Amino acid sequence: MKRIWSVIVLLAAAITLGAQNNPYEVDDDCYALFKEAELLEGKTGFDQANAALLSMAVEKNDPKAQTLYYVERLKHAIALLQNKEATTQKEDDKVLQHMEDLKRVSTDLGQSQLYYYAYDITQGYFYDHGKLYQTMELVKDMHEQAVARNEPYGIWMGDRYIIALYIAQNDYISAKKYIKEAIRVYEMTDDPTIKRESASRLYCDMSDTYPIGNDSVPYYLAKADAARMQHMDTLRCEYHHAKLAAYQRDVKRYEAARDYCLADPFLPQISATASKMFGYIDKLVYGENIEEFDFVTMSSHLREVKYIANIAEEYGRKELAFKIEKNLVAYTERVLASANQSKLTEIEAKMGNDVLAAQIYEETKRAEAAYRLVTILLLIILAVVMVFFLLYTRSLHKTNEKVRMADAAKTRFVQNMSHEVRTPLNAIVGFSQLLSLPDGSFGEEEKEEFAGHIVNNTKMLTMLLDDILNASAIDKGEYRITYEDGEVNFMAEAAISSAEHRLQPGVRMYYVSESGEPYTFRTDPHRVQQVLINLLTNACKHTPEGEIKLSSSLTETPGYVTYSVTDTGPGIPPEQAEKVFERFTKLNEFVQGTGLGLSICRDIAERMGAKVYLDTNYTNGARFVFAVPCNPVEKS
Repeated sequence: MKRIWSVIVLLAAAITLGAQNNPYEVDDDCYALFKEAELLEGKTGFDQANAALLSMAVEKNDPKAQTLYYVERLKHAIALLQNKEATTQKEDDKVLQHMEDLKRVSTDLGQSQLYYYAYDITQGYFYDHGKLYQTMELVKDMHEQAVARNEPYGIWMGDRYIIALYIAQNDYISAKKYIKEAIRVYEMTDDPTIKRESASRLYCDMSDTYPIGNDSVPYYLAKADAARMQHMDTLRCEYHHAKLAAYQRDVKRYEAARDYCLADPFLPQISATASKMFGYIDKLVYGENIEEFDFVTMSSHLREVKYIANIAEEYGRKELAFKIEKNLVAYTERVLASANQSKLTEIEAKMGNDVLAAQIYEETKRAEAAYRLVTILLLIILAVVMVFFLLYTRSLHKTNEKVRMADAAKTRFVQNMSHEVRTPLNAIVGFSQLLSLPDGSFGEEEKEEFAGHIVNNTKMLTMLLDDILNASAIDKGEYRITYEDGEVNFMAEAAISSAEHRLQPGVRMYYVSESGEPYTFRTDPHRVQQVLINLLTNACKHTPEGEIKLSSSLTETPGYVTYSVTDTGPGIPPEQAEKVFERFTKLNEFVQGTGLGLSICRDIAERMGAKVYLDTNYTNGARFVFAVPCNPVEKS
């Protein structure tokens, strides 16, 4: 995967110190050693060359050259992995440690822009290896750090990286907020480093966030023209002017801008499909027919597809415009929605796993920090339990019978939570103590196994807390249903992905759709996924062997999308079919959980006008049904 950052000027090259005879403006002797180390990145002899750079930098008392030593260490670690298609967690952690070293030294030596260069190098490493989640997390962290440190340069660069990521995914809606912020920083700052940069691309990107016929498009292109500083700025502006001129029927201006772009060898850096786009626009401008439209090639730049459709409509080719728009929507729904949304779902799911795993990995090195973490976690759990209990008991009427029921519920809840919380906490503390023993006590495989136990028990603890917080939010009326378009198969597959880690050994989980075709309807996709995840997690707990099947149907209950979760566990007696949806109900006290999961499913379903129930006719295990209305009544 090629990097998208070539358009952004290297941070280190922009730093201004005392005038020197090299682009990095460090001591000339240090610069010579720096170039030698740079040539040896990923090769034998690098360590000696880089050590010589550090020695000379200390001797010359050049703080920037000293920081470049850590820059080279980071780049060398990445160069050693550049030819690997997939990297391991340990390799990624090593790169991240070098990044943290560079950030620390940059701060200590007052080289704030190299602090952000550490992010630039590292996010490029993750992007090149196809790890979009880590890339986006690093870029956002860079932006947050810049805001916290009140450093306009970091905010400016962070915005530009985030913009580049979103635009690479054809997501101009998400990019727009960051484009606006970057423009605001540029127009208001006095930072000379930022002012030396060109804002022309930002204005061009902003024009791209509006429909081509909007008045804001020529407004921002005029600002882009005024901000030109280099050749690529001119090429980019002419590229945008060509599209606008074609839409405005200014054929002479269109031809001049088009010819300028096509004659420039750097045009593919602006758009790899620009030449093909101009070919389609030529046919529209000159009244020729477009027999076939190549969506496969143009899919990498969907904004151009939209422009072609807009221009076709402006030239009276409404049938062609409609066909292109229709295919664009279909392509977006069937391909991009599936690919990009699965990545976003992975991001959401992994935010609770990868980040937590990374934290626990660090905690295994320091037992004292592990104890503090466990203590704080226990206090939070106790506080949440107390708040929830108060909210729960306040909802009960002050009658003798209901007071007695409240006392009984309190006793069951406290006893249950005491056991449920103590089990994973004891595991976390125990394995943390083992990992804190002196080096050599355990092998690497045993340490990895211990760390895995810590991660799994922390996930279990997190799920207990989530159930309590969700129940509390429902009681307080803070649980909102937000309607938008949701796709049946995508929501089911996302739920499967989120629940897979709870499967018991040897159990198979899979999804079956009545129809392989996508079906989109108005609902709250996040709440639908939450109910499905709870039902799948419940099935995982009670299915020691066999399989768990999630299926969907549009015909089982007319007017509803019917999901069902079927397992091969021990099943549920028909007389218990409604009792299992009551709070704190657990038919098997030896199974981990709060007894809240199915109750939360029922509460969410009722708020959506949906239905959740146990299919009592199924006898080979348990079958839970979740019927979601296709045309819900959307309440404010």
